[in-house]
Amino acid sequence: MQQVFPTLRITDYARSKHFYVEGLGFRIDWEHRFDARDPVFMQVTRDGLSLYLSEHAGDGQVGGLVHLYVPDVDAWHAELKSRGLAVAFPPRDEPWGNRDLRIVDPDGNQLCICTPIRRPA
Repeated sequence: MQQVFPTLRITDYARSKHFYVEGLGFRIDWEHRFDARDPVFMQVTRDGLSLYLSEHAGDGQVGGLVHLYVPDVDAWHAELKSRGLAVAFPPRDEPWGNRDLRIVDPDGNQLCICTPIRRPA
């Protein structure tokens, strides 16, 4: 079971839903609104990785950064490119022992998708 669920602040439900579901391949697990006019709070999941997305102003600022650890960052990169997503930087080996790529959502939240390549010294 995942023990930490990052919450990313979003400002436009339809735009973020398209990015996370159609672009990144996440599925929507659930959505909550107190009524039809209220902001959404939702959970999306892909490959055992879950994120909360929230339109609520009190749930943080846009422009956050999360690291998602996956078995094969290069496979994610190929998939994201095939879906037409702009990648801020393609996979590269980092001195801290990860192979990382970075993508930015429509609100400026950064997703660093990582695969460990070795343990740092």
